[in-house]
Amino acid sequence: MNGNKNKPDAARKKQLLEEYKNRRPEMGVIALTCRQTGESFLGASKNTQADFNSLCFKLSARGFPNRRLQELWNQYGPQGFDLTVLETLNPKELSEDEGPRLEKLRQSYLDRNPKAQKIWR
Repeated sequence: MNGNKNKPDAARKKQLLEEYKNRRPEMGVIALTCRQTGESFLGASKNTQADFNSLCFKLSARGFPNRRLQELWNQYGPQGFDLTVLETLNPKELSEDEGPRLEKLRQSYLDRNPKAQKIWR
């Protein structure tokens, strides 16, 4: 039996590595919304999936700096929140530093929702 049966060949490995290097994470405005209170916490994210994972981990560890968000998480748990990507930037239009554009987009959502506040202060 050939031991190399499940190993990708060198060309495929190179292709996968190139795709990994050239990938662009989803950027946009994220929201954690408490189902019980309707309070929303918005963030400008350069990698939505990584930020959701990081937020959930930090909140579960009970050491998140946003006290109100932490209180709600402690009371209702992860099942008490909706995690949503409100809007993403078009990957074809991205430049090197999208921070200011993301902040402006987040601010527009904060301005429209009186129950919303920033995730990160």
